[in-house]
Amino acid sequence: MIASPGVIRLDAAMNNCAVPYRVGIAAVAAVATILLAPPPSAADTKPDEEVSRILDLLGSERETTTEALRAIERDWHEGYVPMILETLRLTRNPALHIALLQLLEEKTGQAYGFDLNAWYAWLWNREERAHPSYATFKSQLYRLIDPKFAAYFGPERSAKIRLDEVVWGGVAQDGIPPLRRPRLISASEADYLDDGNVVFALEINGDARAYPKRIMAWHEMFVDEVGGVPVTGAYCTLCGSMILYHSVINGVEHELGTSGFLYRSNKLMYDRATQSLWNTLWGVPVVGPLAERDIRLKRLSIITTTWGEWRRRHPRTKVLSLDTGYVRDYSEGAAYREYFATDELMFGVPTLDGRLKNKDEVLGLVLAPHHDQPLAISTAYLVANPVYHDRIGTMRFVVLTDNSGANRVYEAGEVTFSTWDGVARAVDDRGGEWLMKESELTGPAGQGLHRLPAHRAFWFGWYAAYSHTRLVH
Repeated sequence: MIASPGVIRLDAAMNNCAVPYRVGIAAVAAVATILLAPPPSAADTKPDEEVSRILDLLGSERETTTEALRAIERDWHEGYVPMILETLRLTRNPALHIALLQLLEEKTGQAYGFDLNAWYAWLWNREERAHPSYATFKSQLYRLIDPKFAAYFGPERSAKIRLDEVVWGGVAQDGIPPLRRPRLISASEADYLDDGNVVFALEINGDARAYPKRIMAWHEMFVDEVGGVPVTGAYCTLCGSMILYHSVINGVEHELGTSGFLYRSNKLMYDRATQSLWNTLWGVPVVGPLAERDIRLKRLSIITTTWGEWRRRHPRTKVLSLDTGYVRDYSEGAAYREYFATDELMFGVPTLDGRLKNKDEVLGLVLAPHHDQPLAISTAYLVANPVYHDRIGTMRFVVLTDNSGANRVYEAGEVTFSTWDGVARAVDDRGGEWLMKESELTGPAGQGLHRLPAHRAFWFGWYAAYSHTRLVH
């Protein structure tokens, strides 16, 4: 049974124009053809026999393809399933589509047709049955698209996650180009922004910055130094999250970029030094040499707000210039307009949770040292409850939601806040008045309650990363 095509994102990276599309398998294959590098020589790759069978399916010789299909059917291994699914996304041969889907349906007893998201959901909700050569296959397959991809995978590289959940997103490495030390301008120069435009904003050591969503949706990452601190801002358009990380761990600065791959519809970063893959929502390396180490990026505070509200609070803020070095339509809402307008996903995830709609926004908190106790709070709930107290482990905190709907999280200690004006001043239950700053709440005696890191995300994306999360809604 052949169903309608799944929903896939493509980015025409080779002509320097990343544009999301709603397409079927054939169009994915068309873009893969554009990106294909010359096939590596046998002397360079030496794939084993079973890997060669799958790769032969992408060849142009009908006889070779037929022989490969027969061998796969004869020596069937359950670990062939993800290999075939990945091959389906890259081939333009309609007859091969039909043959592979028929083979999948015969061997698995499932009937999802062209709906790759359904095939993957079925696969990911079963116990993993990886083929011994799967990592080698993945390395050899994706190096045909971008030679740099070969370094991501391989039998010698450690993995903390299932490799079959690492899905190609349709671009080469840094095909969605990060903004590295981008040009900034003053607020008075930013005449391209309207007050209602969404910005991701931060302040470190008095250095205030705004990174408009209309620009970041085309780049998904900035690497910068703010207030003397090296930072990486990772924006996953698919899961609606902008997370700010300190780029240095144990004295080592990790230069991160966009890998071109996804995990549960969330972008995977890579670091240039080791080509390890990093989970964006977790802030940890998950595939490669660094996955063997117990390291984690430190989260920093960032806020989703409006340009008008941020500029009012920080008139001396700096903001991204439209002069990024790339040609894009940076108008508000131009990028991913169709995706943001529906509740549909482009890439599948193992499970969905119906307590909220897929793309309802939540404020996500993962606090050190309580990484095992993630919390999601509906932003709609926070608008209705602009002073909200809660606890994670031993950390008691308060969320203050301002008049623009932006959320800031602060330690609360033993203080309970009763009211706040939605702008700058909060009052505790003893009548003490506290002044809100980006870095802390300052009390009547000069005492401070520090800001805690938090960020927004689409509910489906947060749940895909933290299925054990607590939800307040």
